[in-house]
Amino acid sequence: MTDSDTAGAPFDDDSMAEVDGVETAESIAEDVKDEIRLGHVQDDVSHVLEERFENAGIDLRPEVVDDLAEEIERDVSS
Repeated sequence: MTDSDTAGAPFDDDSMAEVDGVETAESIAEDVKDEIRLGHVQDDVSHVLEERFENAGIDLRPEVVDDLAEEIERDVSS
């Protein structure tokens, strides 16, 4: 039982890091959305998100970034 408890500890720490990363990713997405509305973002939204996530140390799969970019574009255009 002690081994399973010890094995679970690093997983719990990683889970907390993912939660923090998600919050940061959401914050970045909101910032990009606001900047698009203000006309400050003229580039491809996926490219802008990838760059900002990279600068923040967030590693997301390209498909996830593309989906998020599409969602942002839909939100801004409506």
